[in-house]
Amino acid sequence: MPWLLSSQVECLSSSPSQRQCERTAFSLYCAVRERLPVWLLEDMRCMEVFSWEDGHPRAFLPSEALLYALVHDHQDYARYLLDKYSVSALRAPRCSFCCCRGGGAPHLAVAVRYDRMAILSMMVEALKDCDSSSWRQDYLDSYSGCSHAADAGKSAVQLAVELSRPDCLLLLLVHGAYPAGLDAALQRLVSSDMADRRHAQRCLDFLLLFLPKPAAPHCLRDEPQRWQSLLGNEVFSWLCGLAPPPLLLQALRCLARSGPDQISALPNFLQPHSWQ
Repeated sequence: MPWLLSSQVECLSSSPSQRQCERTAFSLYCAVRERLPVWLLEDMRCMEVFSWEDGHPRAFLPSEALLYALVHDHQDYARYLLDKYSVSALRAPRCSFCCCRGGGAPHLAVAVRYDRMAILSMMVEALKDCDSSSWRQDYLDSYSGCSHAADAGKSAVQLAVELSRPDCLLLLLVHGAYPAGLDAALQRLVSSDMADRRHAQRCLDFLLLFLPKPAAPHCLRDEPQRWQSLLGNEVFSWLCGLAPPPLLLQALRCLARSGPDQISALPNFLQPHSWQ
């Protein structure tokens, strides 16, 4: 539990061996935070640092080290772990809080929450090494496996929408994540202050680029005049199933699927918001 102070660890741990494991785990956390060289971090992880599991110490897993690299944006260490261990570095580690085996895609959630675009890009590229396309799709769309986690029950895409992380959202969608969270995106659009509204608008725009035939959200049916004014007549009519998608949206869909840089490089009058 590297987020605990040493005094707290001693209160929570039941044996000297477990306390020693937690101290060494905290030392690795601090070493990653200080951006120490990759070779030194790997020496620590493989030979000096231990986690406590089922009454016995064990070496730290690459997936656990990757979570530390994400939190502290140690891009060199993240690149090393993903290059050497590929998708195994993305496996959900065992939860140290509830001792469950974990599940979902905690690395994607942490990358989105901390807005670690560089490492998120490395991770989605590493997913291409997976032999199973179904596993890759399940991973991109999975939810947190632990009910106590802050982001439990949310996919990385939903979290990106809720936190208004448009760059993270576009990267995930381009690599095949399902465009969930339309209702949340609409609510963020009206609840955000002026400083965040631009990001919320871009998140909504990117979702619309990747949505299959949408079902009209309840809010559109409940307040049609308000949403028609906010979204524009063409987008509103499409979301309500009354018209085909706008022509510009259809054209940009093909461009968006070719890579996130393609949309960002467009001039302002061709950006997604211009169809409204």
